[in-house]
Amino acid sequence: MPITDVFRSLASRPRSSTKGPLDADDAPIASPISSQAARFSSSQQASPRTSTSLARSPAPRSSTPSSAPVTSKDFSFLLRPEIFHQLSPLSVPAPFRNPSRQPVPETPIPDLLNHGHFRAAAIAAVQALTSSPVSAVAAAAHPPVNPTDHARIFELMYTRLACLCLIDATSLAAQESKALEDLNSAFYLDPLSGAHLVPWELRILGVRLQAIGFGDPRRAVMSYYELAREARLQVVRAAKTHDHSAAELWKLRLAELGVKVAGALIEMDDLAGAAEHLATLGDGNQPFKVGGDGRLAMSRALLWLHLGDVEAARRCVRDGKGGETCEQIVNALADMADGAHEAALEKWKTLRDSMEENDIHDEMVGVNLAVCLLYTGKMPDAKDVLEGLVDGGHTSHALLFNLTTMYELCTDRHKNLKVKLAERIASRQPSSQGWEKTNADFKL
Repeated sequence: MPITDVFRSLASRPRSSTKGPLDADDAPIASPISSQAARFSSSQQASPRTSTSLARSPAPRSSTPSSAPVTSKDFSFLLRPEIFHQLSPLSVPAPFRNPSRQPVPETPIPDLLNHGHFRAAAIAAVQALTSSPVSAVAAAAHPPVNPTDHARIFELMYTRLACLCLIDATSLAAQESKALEDLNSAFYLDPLSGAHLVPWELRILGVRLQAIGFGDPRRAVMSYYELAREARLQVVRAAKTHDHSAAELWKLRLAELGVKVAGALIEMDDLAGAAEHLATLGDGNQPFKVGGDGRLAMSRALLWLHLGDVEAARRCVRDGKGGETCEQIVNALADMADGAHEAALEKWKTLRDSMEENDIHDEMVGVNLAVCLLYTGKMPDAKDVLEGLVDGGHTSHALLFNLTTMYELCTDRHKNLKVKLAERIASRQPSSQGWEKTNADFKL
């Protein structure tokens, strides 16, 4: 059943609009944030004791009166050391554990992120959150957090959770995200303005991680719809104040939430529901573009490919909706999905040559080209393509995993080749794309 039909069946009167909850709307809607904030503020003014309306709060609220500034709210429940897990170095290949290649403990977190030291950044974030630096110098680089400094607390939490995902420790991130509890709770609202204190990026990341951590994939769908309702409200508010940049930002977030709902349904193995939902995300014959690169159109196309509907995937990028390059990529992937690897190989070669004419060396194009070469019986050529990408400075998980798979197919002495590849990658200068790798990247 389409999601719009679900909401129509719950209404006591005929629907006045055909737009769904994930579509932008110009009509004003009730604000869940404002109403929650109003109840929160009134309850504080009525009594200094804990109100029953805050029973779902993740921590006891501050006893400071409601007239106090936002930073007076106590978030010390997020600073407990028992929330966070130890990161074992055993999952990291030996060449990356060399002390001479590791950053010094006093390195600031922004520098760690800029040089791709995501594991070290995750550790440094916890040291700051729990006030447990390894030395006085490290304490100066990562000063302890004030329990009322919500901006820095959430910045460090986002750094910690995002870095765990980047180092293939999503399961740990899912467990640690449970400490945030209900991010839609009134506890996380400014009692005066009703603004949400948690950054949007952390709220989005928290949805998926908490669905994994609590073992309830349906939680993600419901949370995305809560965020979509807020996004629609912000679109209306921005339109009333003629803030066009804010309106476009919230419309973009709303469209991305629609795609994320489809992804959540796929993770629930509800493929039929995901297909039905994707079909309801009309774009009004307008191109979905993010910064002109068609990322949203590409996301929808990839979801359709995952569902096995190659024609629907092609429609998402047809007629310039995602740009010429996106259309070429989706068409090549669709050929691969149909098993037409020879046709796909020609498309990848054409796309690679056109990009290289503009001095663009795209890793994704090269990896898919190598896969097509493998399926057409040209394994040596496929291995050479992947080796060339590594020599060019590319080190993504997909590239390394496919290259080590080639080693396994080519020789029985593949372990030595994998170790040498790890040493080669570890000897390079760090970059923001990520320097440290895991054993899983090299299939060790």
